[in-house]
Amino acid sequence: MGKKDPTWELRLYVAGKTPKSVTALSNLKKYCETHLKGSYTLEVIDLLVHPQLAEGDQIFAIPTLVRKVPVPIRKIIGDLSNEEKVLVGLDIRPVTKKV
Repeated sequence: MGKKDPTWELRLYVAGKTPKSVTALSNLKKYCETHLKGSYTLEVIDLLVHPQLAEGDQIFAIPTLVRKVPVPIRKIIGDLSNEEKVLVGLDIRPVTKKV
């Protein structure tokens, strides 16, 4: 093995503290701590505060999660409540417990 896993760079676009945005952030933090612990950065961008930042990642709906690194860039729209769909969408291999 030897090669260090890359640090995942994730960006979550929200619009204020709407229930969907709060749920998305809560779900994302839970998944990251379970499957990427210690190897991810998470940036939350509130488009009510910084609307100009939506253009860079071509954000058309919120909440939207963008995986910047590792490439290719991937996007998931919604409250991220379906863990399996989020893991598949981000290409994260679930942590399996060793027997």
